[in-house]
Amino acid sequence: MKLTVDANIPAAERCFGDFGSITHLPGREISTAHVKDADALIVRSITQVTAALLADSAVRFVGTCTIGTDHIDHAALAERGITFASAPGCNAEAVVDYVLSSLLTLAERDGWSLLSRTVGIVGVGNVGSRLLARLNALGVNTLACDPPRAEQEGEQGFEPLDTLIDRCDILCLHTPLVSDGPHATYQLLNAQRINELAPGTVLLNAGRGDCVDGLALRGRLAGKGDITAVLDVWESEPDIDAGLRDLVALATPHIAGHSLDGKLRGTWMIQQALASHLGTPNHDAFADICPLPALASLHLQDALPVEDALRVCMRAVYDVRRDHDSLQRQALVEGIKQGFDTCRANYPLRREFATLNVQLSGSAVELEAPLSAAGFRVSRLS
Repeated sequence: MKLTVDANIPAAERCFGDFGSITHLPGREISTAHVKDADALIVRSITQVTAALLADSAVRFVGTCTIGTDHIDHAALAERGITFASAPGCNAEAVVDYVLSSLLTLAERDGWSLLSRTVGIVGVGNVGSRLLARLNALGVNTLACDPPRAEQEGEQGFEPLDTLIDRCDILCLHTPLVSDGPHATYQLLNAQRINELAPGTVLLNAGRGDCVDGLALRGRLAGKGDITAVLDVWESEPDIDAGLRDLVALATPHIAGHSLDGKLRGTWMIQQALASHLGTPNHDAFADICPLPALASLHLQDALPVEDALRVCMRAVYDVRRDHDSLQRQALVEGIKQGFDTCRANYPLRREFATLNVQLSGSAVELEAPLSAAGFRVSRLS
């Protein structure tokens, strides 16, 4: 069996080597010639799997080690009888880590408290539901908008988007890209809605870049300059709008979900799906491919203000400022398009909050609830 695999997929040899021979290629370089004789194609989100790519190929299985699937032509796969698998939820915890790191960084920089803000979550799927749970556990006031879920489950617990725009201090977008239909998300935040954002609003998009009108957002930031934006996803990636990037408080190159744990979870989920497709047994557990973290524990002996304690623990695992600075630096060296891809291709090792055991003693034991709520493992030392 021949497999063509994105070179940025971790543990590919460990997970797919037993199935056959692997050809590793950068995701944007995978072409018809590379898949012509392949039996399986394993990708991440930067590879557009289209009818043209698969024309005259031998591919019988396509797997994407990602939550999102808008880079996949599902109709083309169905027409050719190709089995498809994705990895829903694989990096959702990492994206929530990214959101909390970003919001607490802005709160420290600009002098406000996350715990006293109202956060609106647009898209309450794998990521949004986990963000909602963590924020609620922290005691943060939240509102949720998810029209497809409201339609299926009833409106209780959900609000219209315009209500979130009117009532929330922070707006977090976690929607898939849907081009048309009753629940289209393309330019969901259009020029009108961006103009309606109250001064002081924080807009964070870690869903899909095309869900926000980038030109309108750039106009609001360059003109009134009275809102704050955090963008991890962009229109026209990797050739993003450098002018918009310069106006964004935290600008990162589509890496919110790029934890090692999330990537490995995605690889493992596609390994399981490929084994099922082939009808072969697979006894690997996720723990078998997940290494121990370099920093396994951290000891707090004295109480800190809650948000300070959260920042100490978060930055021991992940600091979003590193990714913002990396994109700025790399864009100066290579230009925005190549710099964006270089940051993604050479992304440094990052673990999830849940890999850190925060040990508490003395007066620090009062931090147990908020640290647990934020996603850390917490234990008390006698």
